[in-house]
Order: sequence, then C-alpha cells, then structure tokens
Amino acid sequence: MTDAQTLAFETNCHLFKDCGFQAPSVWSFIFDPLFTVGSVEFNKPMLLAIIGTFAILAFFWAGFSKPKVVPGKLQMVAEALYDFVHRGIAKEVIGKKGEPFVPLLVSLFFFVWILNLWALIPLAQFPVSSVIAYPVGLALVVWVTYMTVTFRSNGFVGGIRNLCVPSGLPKPIYVLLTPLEFISNVIVRPFTLAVRLFANMFAGHILILIFTIATWYMLGTVLGTVYAGASFIMTLVITVFEMFIQALQAYVFTVLTATYLSQALEEAH
Repeated sequence: MTDAQTLAFETNCHLFKDCGFQAPSVWSFIFDPLFTVGSVEFNKPMLLAIIGTFAILAFFWAGFSKPKVVPGKLQMVAEALYDFVHRGIAKEVIGKKGEPFVPLLVSLFFFVWILNLWALIPLAQFPVSSVIAYPVGLALVVWVTYMTVTFRSNGFVGGIRNLCVPSGLPKPIYVLLTPLEFISNVIVRPFTLAVRLFANMFAGHILILIFTIATWYMLGTVLGTVYAGASFIMTLVITVFEMFIQALQAYVFTVLTATYLSQALEEAH
C-alpha cells in the first residue's frame, strides 16, 4: 500500500462527511529512508530496484546455469524470453552487427520491465520508474553507449557526420539541418527516452491511486457505495491496462536503444 492510500484509509474520510478527498500528490512519490548503510540511505524505490536486479539475475542464472539439450520448464521460459529480445529486437533492428549488444538489450528490457512491474506486486505497489532519477540513469547508460559506439565505429570526424550531417542533401540545407540534427541526436534523444518512460509510469500510478482512494472515500452510504463500486471497477480496468503499458514501455525503451545503436554502426558518408 502506498503512502497516499495509507493516509486516506487512516483518516477514515468518506463522501458526505465533513472531510475532503485525500488526493494523491507529490508526497505519493517521496519515501523516507528505510535504513542506512554507512552514509547511504535506502528508501523503498531503491530497495525495490535492488531486489528486482537480484530477481532477474537469479531467474536467468537458474535457467541457464545448467543448460540441457532437452530444456526443462524454467530453461524453456528463460530461452523464450531471451530469444524475444535477441531475435525480435537485436536482429530485427540492428541485424548481425547487433550480436555484441544483446546482453545490454536483454538487461535493459527486463530491468525496465521489473521496475514497472513493482506497481502491481502486493506490498510493493509502486513503479520504480515513476521516480525520474531511474529513467534518467538508464537513459544516460544508453546515451553513453550510443556516443561510444558512434565514435568508435566511425572515428571522430565520421562520428560527427553520423550524428549531424545526413548524406545526399543539397549543401545549403546543412546550415539549418546540422544544428537541428545535433540537438535531436545528442540532446533530445536521451531526454525523450527518459521522459517517455517516466511520464507513462507516473501517470499510470496516479490513476490507480485516484480510483483506489476514491473507492474507499465513497463508501459509507448506499449511493456512495454505488459510486465506490464503479470506482473499484475502474481500478481493475486501469490495472489490467497498466500491465500492458508496463511491458510496452520496456519494449519501446529497448527498441529505441537498438535503433540508436543501429544508427551508430552505420558508416558516415
């Protein structure tokens, strides 16, 4: 249960009583430290991110540590999930040159997915990626990799051409196009990559909070209970929809990363 839900329930505030609706706000995304190790304070999102990391490592280790020719159920599921990213994203978007980046893409996909998935797991009920620091951190990893691959594959001059100078256009156009390409590829891409993930998870969590709290708030009278039932149904509908969005955002984040790497590997002309 989130802090917003806890506060609403503890105040025992209902419709038609002399109290207002406890709407979720910024404090729904701010958590006090759970414990401190040295000078590092660990709050709920940090702990969920760490647990999610170890959960992914444990799952794939269990699936691939002792591979068999005839795979068991766990190995079969692990192989299917790995192949989804390997074949469906790396090979489809980058091609044969994408093989060295498969570990990165697999890690990104499942890490982003589990950060999102925490929103629906009992006792956690919070999407870690709705805290902007986590999408920004992941976007920076992608950006550094993108820049490194661009200049390593094309050299300094070729890398600049790759990022800023599209080939085959009349020369006067480059006066306007080159700065726009620089802003788009070097600045806007990491920004939109982070904000897209953050905004979707933030908005989804806010919606679930609103309808969950509203279900409790409207109880207390016959008419209010009818409203509460409708709000509860909306909570279930949004939750199911959010399951789809969580997986979709992990997929989009990984596909865009693969797209950037594919462009970085292209030879500048």
